Amino acid sequence: MPVHTKNTESADAESAVGASQQQPQQQSQQRKFVYDFSEGNKDLKDLLGGKGANLAEMTNLGLPVPPGFTITTEACKAYLESGEAPAALRDQVSEHLAALEQRMGKKLGQADDPLLVSVRSGAKFSMPGMMDTVLNIGLSDESVHGLAAQSGDERFAWDSYRRLIQMFGDTVLGIDGERFAETLDATKSARGAVTDVDLTADDLKELVGKFKAIVSEETGRDFPQDPREQMDLAVRAVFDSWNGNRARLYRRQERIPHDLGTAVNICSMVFGNLGPDSGTGVAFTRDPASGQQGVYGDYLQNAQGEDVVAGIRNTVPLADLEQLDKASYDQLMQIMETLENHYRDLCDIEFTIERGKLWMLQTRVGKRTAAAAFRIATQLVDQGLIDEAEALQRVNGTQLAQLMFPRFDSNGGLKDADQIGWGIAASPGAAVGKAVFDSYTAIKWSRSGEKVILIRRETNPDDLDGMLAAEGILTSRGGKTSHAAVVARGMGKTCVCGAEELEVDTKRRCLKTQDGRVVEEGDVVSIDGSTGKVYAGEVPVVPSPVVEYFEGRMHAGADDADELVKAVHRIMAYADRVRRLRVRANADNAEDAARARRFGAQGIGLCRTEHMFLGERRELVERLILADTEDEREQALGALLPLQKGDFIELFESMDGLPVTVRLLDPPLHEFLPDITELSVRVALAESRKDANENDLRLLQAVHRLHEQNPMLGLRGVRLGLVIPGLFTMQIRAIAEASAERKAAGGDPRAEIMIPLVGTVQELELVREEAEQVIAEIEREHNVELGLSLGTMIELPRAALTAGQIAECADFFSFGTNDLTQTVWAFSRDDVEASFFTAYLEKGIFGVSPFETIDKDGVGSLVRSAAEAGRATRPDLKLGVCGEHGGDPESVHFFHEVGLDYVSCSPFRIPVARLEAGRAAAQQRVSE
Repeated sequence: MPVHTKNTESADAESAVGASQQQPQQQSQQRKFVYDFSEGNKDLKDLLGGKGANLAEMTNLGLPVPPGFTITTEACKAYLESGEAPAALRDQVSEHLAALEQRMGKKLGQADDPLLVSVRSGAKFSMPGMMDTVLNIGLSDESVHGLAAQSGDERFAWDSYRRLIQMFGDTVLGIDGERFAETLDATKSARGAVTDVDLTADDLKELVGKFKAIVSEETGRDFPQDPREQMDLAVRAVFDSWNGNRARLYRRQERIPHDLGTAVNICSMVFGNLGPDSGTGVAFTRDPASGQQGVYGDYLQNAQGEDVVAGIRNTVPLADLEQLDKASYDQLMQIMETLENHYRDLCDIEFTIERGKLWMLQTRVGKRTAAAAFRIATQLVDQGLIDEAEALQRVNGTQLAQLMFPRFDSNGGLKDADQIGWGIAASPGAAVGKAVFDSYTAIKWSRSGEKVILIRRETNPDDLDGMLAAEGILTSRGGKTSHAAVVARGMGKTCVCGAEELEVDTKRRCLKTQDGRVVEEGDVVSIDGSTGKVYAGEVPVVPSPVVEYFEGRMHAGADDADELVKAVHRIMAYADRVRRLRVRANADNAEDAARARRFGAQGIGLCRTEHMFLGERRELVERLILADTEDEREQALGALLPLQKGDFIELFESMDGLPVTVRLLDPPLHEFLPDITELSVRVALAESRKDANENDLRLLQAVHRLHEQNPMLGLRGVRLGLVIPGLFTMQIRAIAEASAERKAAGGDPRAEIMIPLVGTVQELELVREEAEQVIAEIEREHNVELGLSLGTMIELPRAALTAGQIAECADFFSFGTNDLTQTVWAFSRDDVEASFFTAYLEKGIFGVSPFETIDKDGVGSLVRSAAEAGRATRPDLKLGVCGEHGGDPESVHFFHEVGLDYVSCSPFRIPVARLEAGRAAAQQRVSE
């Protein structure tokens, strides 16, 4: 009977790595698919994955790495494309396995002295816990006795065997891991054991029998006893795990390409579960949460590595290892210093101590919080390990945005907060939400608009969906290197781990405090990822110190300045020095403009004048729409003119000396009228009471007259200005008069008039001709030269395709990428994001929403060609972007690449755009 594997209905042992194929693949036979650890280096991550490349690098540095070899990502990609391993792979694996056996002096699964190996995934980019690992490959009913004899520890041998069956059953055979966990818990309960290490050899031997029975019951065959079959099936499971749901979800979240594949590392086993002189741990060369230098990490005696990451047993701080095993501790400190100096960055290290002998199992550039990223970057500059340009590449706009989130108010509400627990500060930030105890509920409530805190005993990779949906994560087990902590830090989520005094009951959906209080599902809790404190109820939050710095209320040079603020200031200053792109703000009023300027805006790239017609002014727009005669229309426009002028005066004053791009009225007029259904009901009710309102009747007629099936493609933008006499003229006059008054007052207004939704140069020519007449008239009246420029938004495909013609009549282009994305994709953003976008993301059609990050191949191609065509016609044509893509980190790099002059975004995203513009320029310098 075949073994049932996780991703196929059935497979025999030969069908995985080692299938001999009927028709040999000539090309694959000539390629090298397997590398010994001594053959690679850290620069081969594309081929060997991050783990394999770094194991090779540590081997080359002479560090104590268990011998082994790596199956390349090319083998994985070939397998995923064809469903079969490359023909040459089996022989290459056999060759390297034989060399490993010769070096170790024993064979895989040898009955009297077995060589055991681990099979671990290792993609180019770190994906903690998202793919599969199997330890102790090679153990069987025979070889377990040989391991017991060689180690002199029968308990250790049976514990290793039960771990293999448990991991293999879950990872390779697709058996629900809860079946093994429940059986283990039942055995511990029956024996009165608190932890796994309290079980005796006989207990574990009995447990192995129960685990094997589960395998037989679930798969219809016995647990595989052939060690090569175990290894081949495990490799296949690792390959398949690349396309597992949790791995694909993580890659979408982290924007990792789906076509990279994973390498597989086959490494001789070293054991941390041989007794109190053995153990396993994870170390960081600096604190990944704060960036502070020191000894950081977790250690667990008499355990294997998965115990630390899973958080099943609580660890001790790494510093405690000095008292437990000083020689290993001292050697580890030396290795940590070597690795940090070699990689010139924070290193994340996994190690095992086997009976007093230290072994290095993995290193990588460690994930870190946003705050740690900025601190570490500047520390490494001060240590002379990197320069400022490299420091700029060590941080990104997403991290900066995280630093701008609020935190708990330590001077106000925090004093009166009801603290119910205290854990490990695993990932900083302030998170408030309703308590939920499983991922399904977290997702469901989040989609309903609720903010939730996901509470678990410990998380595992299957909880990723819920972690993404939650505001923060709280676990009662695990440390700074547990799954919850590592993943939360990578996602920028607030996390508190190892809150041992809180008893989490996932079945009853509650947690109990030490004093007997109960927090039920739905109760509000607050967690502080910077201190590890847990509170009942909602704790008030205050702005972050980074926001206070950008607002100008905190100075980086002050003696009491926050260390994080100093780090942010240094990196932002360098980004501003090297960037080419200027950064403007999307702002519609003086208050937003002033804040944008404090945040570093170099002007306004989009002032939406329609926002000036809301509130009490809506009635004036209604009068304009209802006007039956030219006199009525002139009166309505005359009433709007001074209001518009006053708005522009305030705006120009707040941005004095900087450009302000004013977009003339863009949305369809029906948006300024009452809802057709609400108005119809109102009129009908009035008529039934014989109390009809003449104005309501006229409004209803106007609503029906202006009603469109697709108003966003109807009468809006430049079409309004051409169809409704005097509308654009009034706005242009208001801009010109405001500019003249500001100049008279000693100001330096720099207004730019932008015509929206132009699709053909003839539309722009007509509006420009009228605008120039109005501007000339104002200049004569005030005896001043205003220097106003006129341009257009490029937000329609036709405008982009005829940009060369349009540039003949435009002083500038501003790409309206929101509408351009809608028209290129034929998407109504409000409709599609609520209907099928989630499905498109899940199916991989989108890696990320095209409204979030510019679609380079489609929308981006039009931006690039329009920029080139416009500049070919008019070399001095100013180019910018005013869609929200202007504040998206990845999009900013694209806009730099295609040669735009500026990006414009909401005020809060200005620092992000500034930083990314600097990073883009620095990257270009390196590539050149």
